[in-house]
Amino acid sequence: MNYISPLWLPNGHLQTIYPAMCISKPKVAFRRERWTAPDGDFVDVDLVDGQPGLPFVVLFHGLEGSSNSHYARALMAEVAARGWSGAVPHFRGCSGEANLAPRFYHSGDAQEVDWVLRKLHPRATGKFYAAGVSLGGNALLCWLGQSQHAADIVDAAGAVSAPLDLAQGGKALSSGANRLYTRMFLNTLKPKCLAKLEQFPGLFARETMLAARNLHDFDNVVTAPLHGYRDADDYWDRASAKHVLHDITVPTLVLNARNDPFLPGRYLPESASSRVQLDYPRHGGHVGFAAGKLPGRLDWLPQRLIHFFEEASGAPSAKQSGHADAKHPHTEHSLHG
Repeated sequence: MNYISPLWLPNGHLQTIYPAMCISKPKVAFRRERWTAPDGDFVDVDLVDGQPGLPFVVLFHGLEGSSNSHYARALMAEVAARGWSGAVPHFRGCSGEANLAPRFYHSGDAQEVDWVLRKLHPRATGKFYAAGVSLGGNALLCWLGQSQHAADIVDAAGAVSAPLDLAQGGKALSSGANRLYTRMFLNTLKPKCLAKLEQFPGLFARETMLAARNLHDFDNVVTAPLHGYRDADDYWDRASAKHVLHDITVPTLVLNARNDPFLPGRYLPESASSRVQLDYPRHGGHVGFAAGKLPGRLDWLPQRLIHFFEEASGAPSAKQSGHADAKHPHTEHSLHG
């Protein structure tokens, strides 16, 4: 399934913003459960109940995302239409209610991914698939690479627009028009941090957090120290999924557009394990991949993921799972209508 970008969305910014803001999101009948995490905190999970014996798809959302994000609604609508089951677990603080523990969530949160997937796996009476978008995609890839064969509870996985190189992605978001995205993230992260300081006075430096003008500054004062990293540079290095792509044993799709404003195409890894398919279309933006005539549709991405899941878990082959250490295993496509 090659991605063909509509002519009316000519660049990475429009391909990122328009699908998220302007295309109608399908309705999904979620059912919410609240789980108690091992540390005593809570995690809210929105579920789609399907037919027994059919596949189960888990989606990990992106930075400041939720089950209401356009990509989450699009994927879960496709899951529901097929009679499958699905789940969108919320990272801490992203379900609409502040979490109870000092921690938030981060790009290398493999431990949280592991706990969620192992708790959901017994509910799957058919194939069990995992997907992650942006930050959630990076965290999922970290789990897959770190767990190796212990991740075999998942039949296939997919990561979309994951910031595989956090340092280069952070630099990209700190320059030019990309600073718009940084401001958007900080506008929701900072109020959450102020609320966190009400819960835990002195947890981090309030004025330094408020003064943060980019993600490096924010991660340096909040994300890194709260989650066991020395500083932002240590976090961005150790939590980058690019380091573990060769260790993944589960059939996995890594889908990143080369014009993604969050991670320039020149920084995308050129090789991975034989179980990983690197798909780098020229267009698509950041979690965009709009399709069709105006006003556009959101169905290409869910169909791409599900198509990969079905192929990879049914009869894996070299064509489906890529080639170990092959140069340029991605695909590139021209801009068409």
